This record gives sequence, C-alpha cells and structure tokens, in this order.
Amino acid sequence: MRTYLQKSGCKCMKAVVKSYLIITLGAVLIGLGLYFFEFTNKFTTGGVGGISIVLGQIAPYISSAGWFFVLNLILTTIGFIIFGKKFGIKTVYCSLLLSAITYLLEFLFPLSHPLTNQKTLEMFLDVLLISIGSAIIFNEESSSGGSDIVAMIIKKYVGINIGTSLMIVDFFVVCASFAAFGIETALYSIFILVLRTFVLDNAMESLNTSKYFVIITDKADEICRYINDDLERGATVMPNSYGTFTNEKKTIIMTVVGRREAVRLRHKIKKTDENAFSIICTSSEIIGRGFKTVL
Repeated sequence: MRTYLQKSGCKCMKAVVKSYLIITLGAVLIGLGLYFFEFTNKFTTGGVGGISIVLGQIAPYISSAGWFFVLNLILTTIGFIIFGKKFGIKTVYCSLLLSAITYLLEFLFPLSHPLTNQKTLEMFLDVLLISIGSAIIFNEESSSGGSDIVAMIIKKYVGINIGTSLMIVDFFVVCASFAAFGIETALYSIFILVLRTFVLDNAMESLNTSKYFVIITDKADEICRYINDDLERGATVMPNSYGTFTNEKKTIIMTVVGRREAVRLRHKIKKTDENAFSIICTSSEIIGRGFKTVL
C-alpha cells in the first residue's frame, strides 16, 4: 500500500513539474514576441501588453517592459485580494514569470527601434510566437494573467462574462493606440488581434489532436497487448463481429492514442495482420482518463 502511494505521489509530482515546465516554455515564447516584435513596433493589440505600450508612449520615463512588469504585479496582487484561494497559482506563476522575462530581455537586449525594417514580417512573427505560447499555456489550464484578471473582476462585480469583458478591454486599448501612434500602427494592431484569434484556435486544436482507431482484425490479442504494454493505452474490444460481405467473424478494437503513438500503432497493425481493416480519425476533443480531465 505504501509503495503504491509513493508511486502515485511521485507520478503526481512529475506531472506538476512537467506542467510548470510547459507553462514556462509558453511564457518564454510570449515574452519573446512581446519584447522583440510588439513593444518595438508599438503593436497595441489589447491586454496589459497593449496598455503598457500606450503608457510607455505617454510616460516614457518607464519603458513598456517596465510598465508591463508593474501592471502585472498590481493586477496579480488585486487578484489575490479579491479571489483569495480561488485565484489560480498557475496564473500567478505565469503572470509574474512573463513580467520577469520581458524585463530581463530589456536588460540583456536594450532596443530603441524594431529589429528590422520589415514591419509585416515582424507582425507575423509576433502573431506566431504569442499565439503558440498562449495555446501552450491555455492547454495547461492556465493563463498569462494581465487582462484576464481584469475580465475576472468585471465578471465578478458587473456580471459580464469573461469573453465579453476581454473584448471590451481590448477595444479601449486599441482605441487608445489610434490617439497614441496614428492610424497605420492602430490598423496593424487590429489586424494582429483578429489574426491571433485564428492562429490561437488552430494551435490549441493541434496541441490536443489525438487519433481514434477502429481496427477490425483476426489477431486482436497481440494488437491489444501492444496497445496496453507498449503504448500504455487502453482499448475497447467487440468480439464475434462479422462483416456482411464476407460473413467472416472478426474482432473490433477501438482505441485512442497520441499522434506519435498512432504511427507506431499503424506499423504494428501492418506487421501483425496484413489483412486488418483500420479506420483512423483525427479528434481534438477526447475527454477521459489519459487525455483531458473530465469537467
């Protein structure tokens, strides 16, 4: 019993460490996008990053990265005061880490102008880095804080849902960019805001992609052993099935595996039973043990 608890505790600890490492990677990607492409080009796409860019223009005695650090620190503190224990530790970690990353980048690589004179190229790099980083963080059931905290506060006291609250915050920030930086930069900002939504959705779907197998075979035992022992996945078996064309009895195996595991399973099926009939589908919504947590 004690050995089982120790193994469970060890596995749980590894999962927590892995989750925080993944969140750290996401924060690093967002930090790179913010500092090297968004702050330098004044792309004001909403959220705390956008507010920081506007404040950096209005009150230049503190840089955009500095304002970003200060605002995130203030909002995180307010979040703790208002929501207490309900305020997610992962969100706090990500918010403070992201602030520290941008501040550190400013110290290590001080920039007073964009990296290149290719504004459109830098716009796409900004969208790519921040969207992928955000998708990684959201996939770990966390967020980068900032305007998310503002949206949570608005929802609590005004009753407007978080999605609408975020849209309101972003709208006012983008409006401020018109006054602060002119119409060209503001239009770039609006385009980035729209484009980032599509890239983020696709990145999220890609991260959650799994493969669903329906395998009709005569050698179910060997394939099931491979699924259980080598892939460490489960399977559902329907014995004594038959096809209406041949009228032969077959066994149907249904299982869900990750993308990399799917390649291995395909090779195993081909090697084990050349006459097996396989249906392979792609899905981004698998909920249950070994995949997404049941809500």
